[in-house]
Amino acid sequence: MLEQDETTELIKSAQSGDESAKARLITENAPLIKSVIRRFKGRGVEYDDLYQLGCVGFLKAIKNFSFGFNVRFSTYAVPMILGEVRRYLRDDGYIKVSRSVKAEAAKINAFVAEYRSRTGGMPSVEEIAAKFGIEAQDVVFTLDSAKLPLSIYDGTEEDGSRPIIDRLPSGDTENDSIDRIMLKDMITSLPERDRKIILLRYFRGSTQCEVARLLGVSQVQISRLENKILCMMRAEFEDKEKSG
Repeated sequence: MLEQDETTELIKSAQSGDESAKARLITENAPLIKSVIRRFKGRGVEYDDLYQLGCVGFLKAIKNFSFGFNVRFSTYAVPMILGEVRRYLRDDGYIKVSRSVKAEAAKINAFVAEYRSRTGGMPSVEEIAAKFGIEAQDVVFTLDSAKLPLSIYDGTEEDGSRPIIDRLPSGDTENDSIDRIMLKDMITSLPERDRKIILLRYFRGSTQCEVARLLGVSQVQISRLENKILCMMRAEFEDKEKSG
């Protein structure tokens, strides 16, 4: 891997239009790109195509990176690579996940979580199928489809499809990966219950009622907790932007 100073010089050259610098950066960072795209194997896209998508995301990272971000380039590049692959899977991939499939998957996952909490084991596909009155193969299809990455830009039914990113300061940066990194850090640092609420609501597509059942509280309590968590995250986000 390149030393930090050498990486800095190559990025500056690449941003000035030096194609050889871009090629060198891609070559030296190939292990990073491959480590990111590896998680998408088995999604119906050839590995070489995944690598090309990863390279496109990496080139976008080079183009948009600023040394004023105060993060390592590799930290900035990873979500850009992820975003490029996820956009392809969402928009052009071998399967498109409809809202109804996402909703059904959320219900199944909620049942599985409740079952595990109650029995300490996992329900069989047949048990899930019987619970929801569907065929076993439909259970497998729904859960497999739901493995496609959800975005912080996805909305939920209960709040008018308003995504979580719109409920936090976002400036004018639709593709601002720094915001995503900050958001990930904030979610990771949340207490377990609060983190579970945010992940279930905005990354797993669960409704407030489903989350309430899982946590053994009322839907009203979940609504209040969710708003409290988002207000706290918003304040922390603003503090980080001011200090950064």
